Amino acid sequence: MKPTLVLVGRPNVGKSTLFNRLTRSRDALVAAVPGLTRDRHYGVGRVGDKPYLVVDTGGLEPIAKEGMLERMAQQTKAALAEADAVVFLVDGRDGLTPQDLRIADELRRLQVPVFLAVNKTEGMNAGVVTAEFHELGLGDPIAISAAHGDGVHELVEAALADFPAAEEGAAGEPGIGRGVPWVAIVGRPNVGKSTLVNTLLGEERVIAFDQPGTTRDAIEVEFTRGGSRYVLVDTAGLRRKGRVFESVEKFSVVKTLQAIERANVVVLLLDARQEIADQDAHIAGFVVERGRALVVAVNKWDGLEPYARDQVKRQLERRLGFLGFARMHFISALRGEGIGALLRSVDEAYRAAFVKLPTPRLTRLLHEAVAKQPPPRSGLSRPKLRYAHQGGMNPPTIVIHGTALDNLPDSYRRYLENVFRAAFDLYGTPLAVRTKTGRNPYVPDRS
Repeated sequence: MKPTLVLVGRPNVGKSTLFNRLTRSRDALVAAVPGLTRDRHYGVGRVGDKPYLVVDTGGLEPIAKEGMLERMAQQTKAALAEADAVVFLVDGRDGLTPQDLRIADELRRLQVPVFLAVNKTEGMNAGVVTAEFHELGLGDPIAISAAHGDGVHELVEAALADFPAAEEGAAGEPGIGRGVPWVAIVGRPNVGKSTLVNTLLGEERVIAFDQPGTTRDAIEVEFTRGGSRYVLVDTAGLRRKGRVFESVEKFSVVKTLQAIERANVVVLLLDARQEIADQDAHIAGFVVERGRALVVAVNKWDGLEPYARDQVKRQLERRLGFLGFARMHFISALRGEGIGALLRSVDEAYRAAFVKLPTPRLTRLLHEAVAKQPPPRSGLSRPKLRYAHQGGMNPPTIVIHGTALDNLPDSYRRYLENVFRAAFDLYGTPLAVRTKTGRNPYVPDRS
């Protein structure tokens, strides 16, 4: 399981700048927790062969009792409860402040390692600028520049030194080669995750076990239904009641991201009696980004009037229209209605995620698609698509070789994706279509 690195510090010390550098993106998942005016941001980073989750917090003010600062502090404390390591960021140009001292006092009580990073030190003597921060009692300060990248790699290496490198097929990583679908049920609070889990485990249950994998007591439950074996990966609905900070931590985004990372297939559970929210779309977007197979289940469908059902379907089309590849089921977890069809779609999605695509058939389909609809010209030339082969699984990846493919528009890539998806019945999984352009032998090599 990926370790979780949480960035904390008073406002405006450069946490978001460091977050963007670590994740190499400004579009990370946002945890829009209801009732909070300031969000936490989540993303995935990597140092060497060690991937990790990184959490950007809005700021920590231990003495805040009300208003914006108090809510930001609640958010930060909620993130700290999920941390494997903490980076405490301070401002080297402002120097040591009373607020830094208060935050350090709070962090010393944690049971996880804390690494002190002095930011904005570009062009300054590291030994001089970090000297006064030894007073915080959090070990040797590390001078960095989040804006320029100075010292950032060394900081993350130190923070993740005690965590093992990722191994293909190792426990806690997606179950490639295990032959058993790893299924994560995710969704917002009170949509019926626990009810669905109990329904799945309460019938034809074979074996259940707790497998401690991290300090957060992740749980994996193996079960059999209809002769098929599955491993259910826990989410916030399965976790033990432990360090929960009021209503803020009822839905743990970190645990949801970790469950998605570990799973082969994700079941996104929605409540038919609640409006489809931004958080649902954010989670679905993260599933697609990570290439996981997906099935959408709309719970509490029983008892809804026809008009209400039509309204729900319109919301799904409007908010989750980008999930056209995913099967959608309308179920009642409490009554057990639609569960069999849901698991059949899980099986279908799992098979599609690990399908083997023969090169001759891929190339033949590519030629047929080009003959039916050639790619548009770009300037004086038209892209030439010569052959295709499979480049990976989970998600299935198709690599197309040819010339001038850098000019292939996204609309034509989607056209090819639809052709391959329909031909191989690849429903329930994202499909990646990549291109590789060969060198033109008639253009002189200027390197």
